[in-house]
Amino acid sequence: MVQFSLVDLLLILAYFAAVVIIGFRAARCKRDGTDDFLLAGRTLTLPLFVATLVSTWYGGILGVGEFSYRYGISSWIVFGVPYYLFALVFALLLAKRVRATYHLTIPDKLEASYDRRTALLGGVLTFILVTPAAYVLMLGILVQLIFGIDLITSIVLTTLLTVCYLYWGGFRSDVWANAFEFVMMFLGFALIIPFAYAKFGGLDFIRANVPSLHLTWHGGNSWQFVAVWFFIALWTLVDPAFHQRCYAAKDGATAQRGIIVSILFWFCFDSMTSAAGLYARAAVPYIQNPAFAYPMLAEITLPTVAKGLFYIGMLATIMSTLSSLMFISASTIGRDIAGRLRPVLTGLAGEERVNRWTKIGLVLSALFSILLSITVPSVVKIWYTIGTTIIPGLLVPLLASYFEPLRIGPRFAFWSMLLGWSVSTGSFVYGQFTGVGGVPAYWLGVEPMYPGLAMSLVVWGMGRLVSGLQSS
Repeated sequence: MVQFSLVDLLLILAYFAAVVIIGFRAARCKRDGTDDFLLAGRTLTLPLFVATLVSTWYGGILGVGEFSYRYGISSWIVFGVPYYLFALVFALLLAKRVRATYHLTIPDKLEASYDRRTALLGGVLTFILVTPAAYVLMLGILVQLIFGIDLITSIVLTTLLTVCYLYWGGFRSDVWANAFEFVMMFLGFALIIPFAYAKFGGLDFIRANVPSLHLTWHGGNSWQFVAVWFFIALWTLVDPAFHQRCYAAKDGATAQRGIIVSILFWFCFDSMTSAAGLYARAAVPYIQNPAFAYPMLAEITLPTVAKGLFYIGMLATIMSTLSSLMFISASTIGRDIAGRLRPVLTGLAGEERVNRWTKIGLVLSALFSILLSITVPSVVKIWYTIGTTIIPGLLVPLLASYFEPLRIGPRFAFWSMLLGWSVSTGSFVYGQFTGVGGVPAYWLGVEPMYPGLAMSLVVWGMGRLVSGLQSS
């Protein structure tokens, strides 16, 4: 059971107020036009680019705490190394190419490279991919823990808090709030490590009180289990937040350097979260729900004020990702789906309508996220379901669109995307319905992502073959 002093509660309330004030203050600086509302006028400098990317890409703090508590430093291998690797690939191979396109969204690139049908399908998959339901749920759980209100009320209130300033300020409000949250997330975790060290000691204490496997790279898991996370980390290459921030950077060099600098910050933050997870396992060896590893460590370690700041750090880590994904989800509805269907749905025309539809999308996205988080109250299940079904559809056509020698015809791109998504989704649904005792039974015992990726690659290969024959 956690308890908070009045000072800690006031600090947390002050943090929420500060985020909203910063978001609305940023809204005052916005100018007319879709380019400004969706990408802050493409003016992100290196510090802002790094702050918003670092904070946005690290939202699953309760999940990281749970994994660190269960498996020790393996969390660094699973949640760190694969993402550093693919972020570096993105920086070296894609960042400048993405910025050079001067598009607004991923479906814009798909339409420019292929056709509108592929862009519409890409818009639907992007919307599902960035659905922030997992972060809505995590934030609701943490607020429930702090204030003792029921989970549904916590989810609704925190989602409304996030949406209100985005509705008025768009991407600029998101970036300014992210910069503040970036500072608070690092401050929070920078506090708990020295307090834990002062109370319990250093590495000798950890070695003496955690299972020996916690200090191995695999944490007691099979190498296949660890390897699958490298495939899941392919998410990085199709992640709309990476693309959006590259589109919003002032130039390609800023985007490339910004990602590389961000990797260094992620490394530092991972070192703190992994150390905190080990301290939690050593100091509180029997936690009923390991997702609360960090809160339980704070409960026995931190004094008043420091405890409030640590909780603010956890809240900031989640909220920065939640707000960014919520806005991307909204812009996907407003520009990429409704914007392309606009003549059919409304007869409306003109870029000025996109902002209105994005605001409508913000409301729809919030409602969808609330519903999903209440219906599927498991962060891990939400992540797994979305990642394993959507990535196989988007990955191959999107990456091929940035490299002329790899590009395929529009018909093949559409079917590569559709079949990659359909096969992985079909395999996932089949496994859920045929499983026994809550354990899914997938086709041939293969994870759904693999047959989906294989099908997408087969269609892409056919497209390359046809393109080669036509050119010869």
